[in-house]
Amino acid sequence: MTINPSKAKGSITAPPSKSMAHRHLICAALADGRSTIRNIDLSEDIKATIGCINQLGCNVTTGRDSIEVEQCGEVCSNPVFRCNESGSTLRFFIPIALVLCGRARFEGSDVLMSRPLTVYEDICRNQGIRFERGNGGIEVEGRIQSGTFKVPGNISSQFITGLLFALPLLDGDSTIEITESVESRPYIDMTIQVLNEFGVKVEWKNERTLAIKGNQEYRACTSTVEGDYSNAAFLEAFNTIGGDVDVTGLNPDSLQGDKVYRDLFKLIEKGFCSIDISDCPDLGPVLMAVAALHNGARFTGTRRLKIKESDRGAAMCLELSKFGVRTRLEENEIVVEGCGARTPDEPVCSHNDHRIAMSMAVMLSVTGGRLEGSGAVRKSYPGFFDDIGKLGVSITEE
Repeated sequence: MTINPSKAKGSITAPPSKSMAHRHLICAALADGRSTIRNIDLSEDIKATIGCINQLGCNVTTGRDSIEVEQCGEVCSNPVFRCNESGSTLRFFIPIALVLCGRARFEGSDVLMSRPLTVYEDICRNQGIRFERGNGGIEVEGRIQSGTFKVPGNISSQFITGLLFALPLLDGDSTIEITESVESRPYIDMTIQVLNEFGVKVEWKNERTLAIKGNQEYRACTSTVEGDYSNAAFLEAFNTIGGDVDVTGLNPDSLQGDKVYRDLFKLIEKGFCSIDISDCPDLGPVLMAVAALHNGARFTGTRRLKIKESDRGAAMCLELSKFGVRTRLEENEIVVEGCGARTPDEPVCSHNDHRIAMSMAVMLSVTGGRLEGSGAVRKSYPGFFDDIGKLGVSITEE
């Protein structure tokens, strides 16, 4: 598509939180009975999770903006969990399969299958569970036992969340000891919040230790997915470049770590600044885009950008260079120079990454230019380009 220089103005409701939707759906699938999940968007990642829920013996009924999940029978024999491109789905379901299935296979895109799973590989090796990569997927065989699990806190909170879904179902009590510093803790707290809604209790014993009682039961309920601060950040990024967008439907008391974007945008607008994104890595691309259009910034805690849908740090640096923006990419730091941006001489690319696609849209609304791979937004925010078009961003689809 071609995006022409234009301003975004108007009011819009934030899309539902993909992160929270995963959590609500999985808890509903583990509950005995029928649950209703309201305010949910059928992005590609959520479709992947629904497909995996079906493998757990659930019936899923999709309404206009709600989904009913009912546990109706036995887990499929030798289930195949097709995770497509969803890292959350893969990492959340592996421990669940190790509790409920004697044997299971996981499939997904080549990029997804290459993403690190060392935490689970180590757990399986220590407990004598088969964990085997090959033939385009991952196969596990065996059942996880309760106990103490040591998990690095600086890789991904998704491993901890996956264990938090599964461990309450075991006979014995378990403990998760988080080694290293805890990054993305807000995502862990979001998981605990949703578990609590479905009747499962998890406690922080201290800053790095989680206690999980065994023999717990998930209770079916009706719940609502809150608005997504992660994607709202792209909508409000237009306000930093002369737009006037009012994003509604966001919970001011949300535990979502990405709600810091408003404060971070203000910092960038004031002048060159240093920002640690360890707790909000998904904001990395949009913060880099806003920094490029203003005074620049130094971003630390960027190491984990390498293991997202793309190597986000390198991809953003490459695309920003097309706008004439200078960057410096290091192991755990990215510097973006704030020199403004010119119209790219060639199309910019999404790298099949939804957050890069949306960040490029923000940039192009200032400079104009072509975007390739805009369909990547289907992963988390299928209606993004329709929504910004309604707000006045000039888009010509090709």
